[in-house]
Amino acid sequence: MLTKGSSNAPLVMHAGDTIRVHYFVTAAKNGWHINVQDLTTKQSGTIVLNSKSDGPLMPAYNTQQIGKSLKWGIVHDTPDSFVWEIGHTSPFTSPGSQFCVPGAAGCYSYDAPAWRDQSPPIHILGVTFGNGSHPSSWAVVSDYGGKAEVLDPNNNNSTCTSYGGPFCTYPWYAQNADGSFTYGVDYPTTARDFGKANQFPQQTTCGGPFGPNSTYCDRVIVP
Repeated sequence: MLTKGSSNAPLVMHAGDTIRVHYFVTAAKNGWHINVQDLTTKQSGTIVLNSKSDGPLMPAYNTQQIGKSLKWGIVHDTPDSFVWEIGHTSPFTSPGSQFCVPGAAGCYSYDAPAWRDQSPPIHILGVTFGNGSHPSSWAVVSDYGGKAEVLDPNNNNSTCTSYGGPFCTYPWYAQNADGSFTYGVDYPTTARDFGKANQFPQQTTCGGPFGPNSTYCDRVIVP
């Protein structure tokens, strides 16, 4: 749990708050420090990734570059990424937070109206690296092949017979006129949606720890 300052109370954030997430390490090499500042409420908290049993988790790479990803998953990714964990039921249902698949009633990750009704949706405002520079490009990837997860019953047991119906839409990244990004569907602020769910490669054509053609490649959407 992310706590507020040096207290044991949780850092509670709300829809519409603007937050800044700062990843950094110290000379002590005692693991990633993740500081979250809620710029709206002026509160903050920090988590240090230093396990009592396994020791500190330090950066595996020193540059943010596609292909320099941790060798454990099925995406040809970057060392640091914004990841939206989809494919679970709501924590407020019973049973809550359970794995679910496209086509299953109540699996709102794949339901376009559920995304469209967010008010406001999360906006990724930007990234600044330690030397003060900013990203030269933006890329996206899905660890189930995006649209392929919905259309292929052998890929995660989808029960959808076609794409786009209730609980049968894969969410996507879009860019707003101010340069920020959203995730879900097209919103009133959307300027570009990069082909919607087609932005995600649907076949494993990149290599990885499991051999050639074992990971989904990133696709650069903003060069």
